[in-house]
Amino acid sequence: MENETILVTGGTGSFGQAFIKRVLLENPRKIIVFSRDEAKQHAMRLELNDERVQFEIGDVRDRERVFKVMRGVNYVFHAAALKQVPSCEFFPLEAVKTNVLGTNNVIDAAEENNVAKVVCLSTDKAVAPINAMGISKAMMEKIATSHRGYTSVCVTRYGNVMASRGSVIPIWALAAETGDNLTLTNGSMTRFLLTIEDAVDLVVYALNYGGMGDILIKKAPATDMATLAWAVKEIYKSKSNITETGARHGEKQHESLIGQEEMARTIDMGDYFKIVPDTRDLNYSQFFDGSAESIGEPYTSENTERLDLNQVVDLLKEVL
Repeated sequence: MENETILVTGGTGSFGQAFIKRVLLENPRKIIVFSRDEAKQHAMRLELNDERVQFEIGDVRDRERVFKVMRGVNYVFHAAALKQVPSCEFFPLEAVKTNVLGTNNVIDAAEENNVAKVVCLSTDKAVAPINAMGISKAMMEKIATSHRGYTSVCVTRYGNVMASRGSVIPIWALAAETGDNLTLTNGSMTRFLLTIEDAVDLVVYALNYGGMGDILIKKAPATDMATLAWAVKEIYKSKSNITETGARHGEKQHESLIGQEEMARTIDMGDYFKIVPDTRDLNYSQFFDGSAESIGEPYTSENTERLDLNQVVDLLKEVL
């Protein structure tokens, strides 16, 4: 990315801030942070104090604004999204406006402005989705992977980023420090565990190795929520109680990063998986040879590497 102009939508979020710090090490010509929150932009401007970083107020829902901010950009990293499962459940149309229509605006603007590549950030909740956030992200993926044109568009898909803004770990950490109860919905639920550095690594990997329509996934361990809560208690030597409240709207027992049907198009890249696009057109008959694709087991938080209490404690020490 040396001497290139980079645009990061939703650039003031947890991922955006970590990613921009990484990109600055590669000496880009300019990084444009495009987001809606002027307070977060102001705080980030003061923290970075780098003339290469330019802040632009705007919303991916605003098609005209997106087209304007894309001028002269070489690479786009699309992180702007509505991400909270419960809020999207209550306001699903808002999820559609940002996650689906906003993504379409970003890709159309990139194509119109001859952007070389767009990397879109997705989520494990897009696989066999049962909630509005996951459904909107699944549609985002379809828009991204169906694009054909000058601009190469690929997708990264990852699970929960540990200690990111709005996630449960900082909430539990505060409760452990103050002696309040650590509340979880269901202790037997499992979730992938990814550090913010892992998420940044995945996106950089996608820039270098993701082709048109590819979905890139970083292999990740998982744990159950009860073990995660106990690990937080262990770090803070807390005597707080752990209480279960029952599943919230739209929560899954286990999350998936690769669906069963997708496994037939998945390539093992070592530390990563790549799901290649289905490039057939609507004339299916000319491709059908009478054989069926082999379908493997999905890649889920239930069947991936499972971390025990001590391993989760060690991982949490990296982010707390």
